[in-house]
Amino acid sequence: MNNKPAILGGKPIFDELLSITRPSLPELEEIKSQLEDTFTSGILTNGKYVVEFEQRCAEYLGVENAIAVSSATTGLILVEKALGLNGEVIMPSFTFTATCLSLNWNNLETIYIDCQPETFTLNPILVEKAIAANTCAILAVCIFGNPPDMEILDNLAKDYRLKLIFDSAHGFGTKYKDRLIGGFGDAEVFSLTPTKPLTAGEGGLITTNDKDLAQKLRLMRNYGVESDYDCELIGLNARMLEFSAILGLKNLSTIEEKINHRNNLAQNYKTRLSKLPGIEFQEINEGCRSTFKDFAILIDEAAFGLNRNELALALEKENIQTRQYFSPPVHLQKAYRHFYPKYKEELTNTLKISSNILCLPISGEMKIEELEKVCEAIYQIHRFSDEIRRKKLGEQLLVSR
Repeated sequence: MNNKPAILGGKPIFDELLSITRPSLPELEEIKSQLEDTFTSGILTNGKYVVEFEQRCAEYLGVENAIAVSSATTGLILVEKALGLNGEVIMPSFTFTATCLSLNWNNLETIYIDCQPETFTLNPILVEKAIAANTCAILAVCIFGNPPDMEILDNLAKDYRLKLIFDSAHGFGTKYKDRLIGGFGDAEVFSLTPTKPLTAGEGGLITTNDKDLAQKLRLMRNYGVESDYDCELIGLNARMLEFSAILGLKNLSTIEEKINHRNNLAQNYKTRLSKLPGIEFQEINEGCRSTFKDFAILIDEAAFGLNRNELALALEKENIQTRQYFSPPVHLQKAYRHFYPKYKEELTNTLKISSNILCLPISGEMKIEELEKVCEAIYQIHRFSDEIRRKKLGEQLLVSR
């Protein structure tokens, strides 16, 4: 690498942008016959490939029912509607917007709970403290593929007779206590978008061992209609495309390979970056396997020499894309922050993590050589952090004049 980072005038370490992630896509020839079959049949949604995809996913996850939908967001909305929720739902603020959005679409009250500082997942102790007379459900989240304390939450839900939903959008292939998730709580919802470990292009998957709930959801993803226009339930147009199912089926055949690769990349990141001061990592509990949908680091400004935003800018100059997931957290986002005065808890861990987090490039397609160059760039940026700070201060003074 150059003597100086690109932000100080050196040549960028990557000639072209290294994206935060890359979708796993098969060669067109590998799915050409199925695509041609779909075009010939004229059945574009909820056809035989969707059925096969559901069956194969259920077998892989070890669950009785898998219901394919158009997105994880619509999946959450439908599950909450099908369960007949009414009242307050306990959820983390450190999550993607869709978790909260689904509750708002169902006119449910959100009660934000702080996350655990090591795993970034919902804190069960605080969940129990927040349970009140109007609480109807717990909505926990699999953060970056790292599962929450699923059995503890399951016991809490049973003890207090609450519904339990897992937003497992990042978690297809995640393991909790050496068991693939998918069958916990009343239902789990997975995302299949291009950034996820298992991608179908677009789409989502609801899993449940509740036969009656599964039957409701299959109706509700098609407006609540079975065979005529007499709606039995209030639903949505949440059907999955056959094209998505075909892509999902192909990628399902390599899901273990891709997740193992992501875990190998994550371990390489940890080994290399742990030698630098001021960098912390998300902890994965023993017996759990994360999909590492994202690889997150926390930056301690005093120890590292730059804050999270400054490091992100310096990496951008090196043509390395990063993301600040989830900043701001839901309770401080414009659409939701007017609810915040209701909550007494300060969500200390949520605020600290969201203010210092930076997600680095990772995917099932990422090469180890690319990871090595990302780490090299971070080392160089740390090495020249004082000079980068002085340069930034000089630019700010010029602007102020």
